[in-house]
Amino acid sequence: MKSIKTFVAVSALALVSFSSMAQNITATASTLDAAEAKVAAQAKQSGASYKITGARVDNQAYVTAELIK
Repeated sequence: MKSIKTFVAVSALALVSFSSMAQNITATASTLDAAEAKVAAQAKQSGASYKITGARVDNQAYVTAELIK
């Protein structure tokens, strides 16, 4: 039983530390390239790299990304 409690506690700490490192950002522009450029600028400003997690084009282009430090 003690090992299960320890495992749960360690898992919870790992999840909290991982989630505190990741930050989601969004950008809107007239084209996907311009929206990605905005994401890249935000990532550079915060000293992080980024991974695009979603993109959509309606009347404008929308990009969602995750900053990775």
